[in-house]
Parts: sequence; C-alpha cells; structure tokens
Amino acid sequence: MKTIGLIGGMSWESTTSYYQLINEAVKKALGGLHSAKILLYSVDFAEIEQYQASGDWDKSADLLSGIAQKLESAGADFIVICTNTMHKVAPQIQEKIAIPILHIAQATADSLLKNGVQKVGLLGTKYTMTQDFYKSKLHEAGLEVLIPDQKGIAEVNRIIYDELCLGNIKESSKQTYLAIIDDLKNAGAEVVILGCTEIGLLVKQEDTDLPLYDTTKIHAEKAAEWAVG
Repeated sequence: MKTIGLIGGMSWESTTSYYQLINEAVKKALGGLHSAKILLYSVDFAEIEQYQASGDWDKSADLLSGIAQKLESAGADFIVICTNTMHKVAPQIQEKIAIPILHIAQATADSLLKNGVQKVGLLGTKYTMTQDFYKSKLHEAGLEVLIPDQKGIAEVNRIIYDELCLGNIKESSKQTYLAIIDDLKNAGAEVVILGCTEIGLLVKQEDTDLPLYDTTKIHAEKAAEWAVG
C-alpha cells in the first residue's frame, strides 16, 4: 500500500472528513482490519487565509511547498491537498517535489465525464468560482461551467469563511445555498460541484434533487484508490 501525504487544516473540519473517507474506502477495498497509511501535516489556517485575503499566493505556495517536501522526505508516495482553493498553487508545489499531487479538480472532472455530464454548476470560495486555476481543469475536460451571480458569489464565500470553516452550521445558510443551487439548475446545470471541502458539511444530497458532486468525497476516494491500486 502506498503512503498518502495529506496537507490538511484548511480547515481542520473538512480534514477530519478526508481521514474518515479515505480509511472507509481502504477498508471497503481490502477488508479486514486494513486502514490507510497516512502522513498528515495540518497547517494553521489563519496564516493561509491571511495570504489568500492579501493576494500573497507566493507566500502560501512557499509554505505549502515546504510542507510537501517534508511529507515526501517522511515517506509519502503522493500528496493530497485537502482543500480546493489552495490548488491555485499546486503547480508551484509540484515543481518542488518528485512525487505526484492528486489534483482535486482533475479527480472531479474524471468523475463527471464518467457519468456523461456536460454542463456543471460550481460552488466554492470566490477564488475557486472566479479564477481560472480550478475551472481550467474542467474546461480542459470539455465541461461547461456555470457560477452564481455576483451577489451569490459573495454570499457563498461569506458562509464558507465566516461559518463553515468555524464549524458553524446554520439552517438559514443551507436554504441560501439551496436557492443558489436552484438558480444554477434553472440556468441549465445538470449537476452542482461542491467545490469547497466544507460545503458538504452544510448541504447534503437529500436536500436537493439536483445531483451534487462533493469534491471532498471524490478526492478522498481517489486518494484511497491510488493508495491501494
């Protein structure tokens, strides 16, 4: 079995989901008492968020590259960055290590294509929804990507940082997300990507009839597949 190097803590609430989902998938694949071989480095998210807010992506790239190098030295066979947004600096991290990074957007695109999806709605941080680092992976796969309007982008982003990353789950915020999901459906989205690893803490498939693609689940299960493959 390969050893997974997790870069977590962005936020720690969603990293706990990664740990559980990866181990559940390994147990399902191998049975018995099997569990995943994992090296986890959990960051102080306040430091990362400060770099995000100030637009200092180079500093966050340097920080996460150093962490990836430590995980590689410790024996990790590949890296999993447990957040969508920080894949913005995945190319810079990859330049500093010899082991591969399992890209969350690529794993999601592969899952969508396997199911014949062509037009997707995307929810995530404002960076994920509006910048190209994430959407380009989906576009390269031939997918059409829809995002909320400016008001929706601001509200989705606010709820992520002010509530979900703090473990604060509000019914009113769930209803806000469901209304935005309905708007994306009306605009032609066949499915909605939960493109932030915290959104799955708030919105579940049973809350809507539109198929949801939870990137945390997709990424974690692909990591387990790589580990046991």
